[in-house]
Amino acid sequence: MLIETERMIVRDFNSDDANDLYEILGDTETMKYCEPAYDFEKTQKFLDEFCIAQKGAFAAVLKDSQKVIGYILFKPWEESVYEIGWIFNKKFWRQGYAYEACSELIEYGFLELNIHRVVAETIDSQKSVGLMEKLGMKRESIQRGQTKDVFGNLADLYLYEILQNGV
Repeated sequence: MLIETERMIVRDFNSDDANDLYEILGDTETMKYCEPAYDFEKTQKFLDEFCIAQKGAFAAVLKDSQKVIGYILFKPWEESVYEIGWIFNKKFWRQGYAYEACSELIEYGFLELNIHRVVAETIDSQKSVGLMEKLGMKRESIQRGQTKDVFGNLADLYLYEILQNGV
């Protein structure tokens, strides 16, 4: 799969992406709403076993430098429904890259894969919820105290969705 945006290419991961993916998954601040930061060995295993072998995620790559700046989960959740999630290198936050890549991937899902719904979840009530809403996703629910954050504190889980017809 290959999607081209104005500034990026969204493509399958490959084994050469380990160092760039480690810059993302190995950063404590970047991972604070996901899970503890990965060491390089865990990043390599995740890349090989999930991103490549299972084709469970896509790489968001800058066109000009070919640097992987984002990890985008986009996989079947149930029949005709996909789950989307993203983690971007903090050096590229607040520059519109996540929106650019995710909006194209959602459109690809609706037009090419003919899915009818895309869902997302987060405990990050600021940045991630803001991006979900910018992507046109609607809040489905907030599950209070549903999960724990990386520090072991109870956290609310925000569930969002967007339908193919926008309704």
